[in-house]
Order: sequence, then C-alpha cells, then structure tokens
Amino acid sequence: MLTIKNLDFAYPKSSLLFDKLDLDIAKGSIYGLLGKNGAGKSTLLKLMCGLLYTQKGELEINGQDVFKRTPDMLQDIYLIPEEFYLPEFTLEAYVSNLAPFYPKFDHELFKELITEFEVTRGKNLSKLSHGQKKKFIVAFSIATNCSIVFMDEPTNGLDIPSKSKFRKIIASTANDDRTFVISTHQVRDLENLIDPLVIIENGKIVFNESIANIEAKFSFIKVHNKAPEGVNVIYSEPIFGGNYLLAEHNDAYESPVDFELLFNAVLAKQNDIVKHLKN
Repeated sequence: MLTIKNLDFAYPKSSLLFDKLDLDIAKGSIYGLLGKNGAGKSTLLKLMCGLLYTQKGELEINGQDVFKRTPDMLQDIYLIPEEFYLPEFTLEAYVSNLAPFYPKFDHELFKELITEFEVTRGKNLSKLSHGQKKKFIVAFSIATNCSIVFMDEPTNGLDIPSKSKFRKIIASTANDDRTFVISTHQVRDLENLIDPLVIIENGKIVFNESIANIEAKFSFIKVHNKAPEGVNVIYSEPIFGGNYLLAEHNDAYESPVDFELLFNAVLAKQNDIVKHLKN
C-alpha cells in the first residue's frame, strides 16, 4: 500500500535525518511508530503525505508518487498533525465545507463518533478545549473513510475516558481496506491496539515486527530479585520491588507485550534483539 525505498532527508543546513530509509506499510493494519524525541516521527508522517520533499529515494501510495500529490491520492489520505488549527466554524459548517473533498465521507458515522466522544455541538470550533478539538478531528478523520490515516500523538490532550473511547473507536473502524499509522510517545495509551510496531533510531527503521512475532520470540517477566532458572535475559530494568526482564520466549512465562520495555530494550540492545528475532 505504502512503500518507502532508499529515502534520504535533511532539513536545510542540517545533517541527514533519514539515511537510506526503507519501509513497507501494508493495507489493513494499525501501525505504531515509535522513536525518541527528534528521531523524525512527525517528519516521516509529513513525508508520507507529500508535505515535505525528500532529497533522494521513492515514496509511493498504491503505486502513485506521493510527491505529485494527485487529487486521487489526496482524497484518500488524511493526516492529523500533533499541532493543528481549527477555523472559526461551527462543527456543522466545518463538515459542510470540508467533507466534499473526501468522496467516501460517512456523515452518519461522523454523527455517531461525535456522540460517542461527547463533542460539544453548535459552538465555534476554535473556542473548544484542546481535548474537544482533538476528539472532533479524530472523528472527522475516521469518517472520511480514507484508505490511510496518519495520526501524530492522537491521545495527547485526551482524558482517561476519552483515551479508552479512542482505542475502542479505532479498533471498531479498522478493517482490511484501511490503514492507520500512529506516531506516539504515549505507548501505554495504545497497547492492545497497535500491530505491527515500528521503531526509528539513527535515521533508520531498526525494528518492524508484528505483535504475534514479538510474543513468539520474547517473554516479559517481573521478578523480585534475579531471573528464574532457565530464563535467558536479554534486557533488564529496575522497577519498584524488583526488575522487569525482556527474555527469550519461555512457555512458563506468558505475558502481554510491554511496549515501553521493548522500546527501551531495542534502543539499548539492538543487535541482541535483532539476533533473537532471526533465530
């Protein structure tokens, strides 16, 4: 669906941010894009939408050159940036003016999402709280029915109940014909939703794995003292009352994938992680 080949990118008067970056985004998945501050997550989303231009490399969506930004492509992708502006429109006026740009826009679904998110109606969008604005733009993006939706830190500004509703809405509207690419620091907000997980470091994709493969290769184990006998530890972090271990998969220790521990392990022990994935 989306293919990046041999991509180089740098901002003016800066060193390369991406160096020969390759990535394939398949249809029908919810990709999680993780990386340290400054790793280039937001930049990569903008490149994927053709809002920035690469110095070298190819970027295609469904076989179309992203940087040509053809009408056919633009009406089938949607980006929610981390920082966004809403005009002095009412909710109804915004939809009336902008929904026609998206031929598959579902007005009934939009109404359902607005109700689910409890977004205030009849008020100038620019006057809404940040959380209300975020819920509105998330609802609008999903209602477009675009084949691919890019979201940069979508849970920032949402309270705990709204984060739960966000997960529910994304899970219920995801299907085999559409893809979500979500960049986030709030990994706890998106556990049990993201699959696969992509990590950027030093201008390259250093990790790109499905949750099923992660579960098949690794175990996540909390211990009070040392590792249990027979457990091959790859990475360890101190936690209150003991240690949190990333270990080779062990049938005796079945546990959910912990994105935060895995992310830290990939950055600290990248070669060891790659080796175990290949075994």
